[in-house]
Amino acid sequence: MDGRNDVNRGEFTWKISHFSERDATKLCSRAFTVSGCKWRIVVYPKGGVTKNLPLYLEVPDSATLPNGWTRKAKFSLRVIDQFDNARSVRKEWQHVFTASESHWGHSSFIPLTELCNRTAGYLANDTLVIKAEVCVLRVTPPVNIQPARPTDNFDSYFTGLEEFIDAAETDGVRVGSSLCHQDGSLTAEIPSLEEVEKAKQSLKECLSDLFKLNMKERLSEALSTLSLARTGLSPEQRIAIETFQANFSDFTSDFLTFEQDNAEFELHKLQKDQRFSAMKKSHETHILYKQLMYDLDTEEEDLKRKMEEVKSRRNKLLSDWEILLVESEEARSGYKDEQKKVAEAEEKKRIAEERMSRSATAWSNLKAQFC
Repeated sequence: MDGRNDVNRGEFTWKISHFSERDATKLCSRAFTVSGCKWRIVVYPKGGVTKNLPLYLEVPDSATLPNGWTRKAKFSLRVIDQFDNARSVRKEWQHVFTASESHWGHSSFIPLTELCNRTAGYLANDTLVIKAEVCVLRVTPPVNIQPARPTDNFDSYFTGLEEFIDAAETDGVRVGSSLCHQDGSLTAEIPSLEEVEKAKQSLKECLSDLFKLNMKERLSEALSTLSLARTGLSPEQRIAIETFQANFSDFTSDFLTFEQDNAEFELHKLQKDQRFSAMKKSHETHILYKQLMYDLDTEEEDLKRKMEEVKSRRNKLLSDWEILLVESEEARSGYKDEQKKVAEAEEKKRIAEERMSRSATAWSNLKAQFC
């Protein structure tokens, strides 16, 4: 794209791994800066009503910009074919971004069927690659381009972490449930009615708590006893026992396997919840650090303002001091000149006094002769 100069142009590449597994309806890239303005890419992985991929360029800090802000930009978005770059899909626009139109792009950038086509390279290794090229033409009010601060990387990372946490909070863990049926039958000596009742009680305990360590042995004994009973069982109970006992090993193995798998699932779920809590705590701490950094920046600005005042007063004092120095030097130089003149005048006065004394004596002699 044509740009006025390199300062006003920039590009950003966004790689989205495990794209087909994303459950979120909206994904946002981290913010990137061109000509002092922040931008980000927005994509809707599930597509829109037309079964196409919506893709946009967005001003992420729209809500915090001054009233009446505008950004005129020429930009392009490209979905990269990672097998053949010539097949990459690229669209270009020129748009004036405002508070009411803070994002711009296309709701049908590429059909989802084409995007997911395995013969194409748009989702190689289930990774989508999007490239944005931005040329900023005009910004109002003007943006003073500041050098990157040490906290910019923190803001970028934790903004992405916040979006990840939000997406994770919307995902539910769906766990399948298992219905357990336990029956069986064996053959041996015919038990007494008391033994049948005891076996039935043992069977109830096994059924109420399948995962006791001695469950398999107790259950086998109870089924063996009940399979031989001639009284104390209904026809339905007898059929259930025979059915279960015919597949006793498989059924009990299934229960124990479920116990192990369920325990592993609960362990990983617990670890996942602990990781999630750690992420949220990190993000909350980031917010605290950001506030502390803001307070320090404010304090630094106050110190800078005071330093400017002190510097101004210092410069004024130095200026007055220089004026005083000049006046003092003028006085000293004038004093020396006047000192010389006083000495010369004093000498002239002495000579004049001698001459006047001589003249006065002659005047007195003359007066004495004639008066």
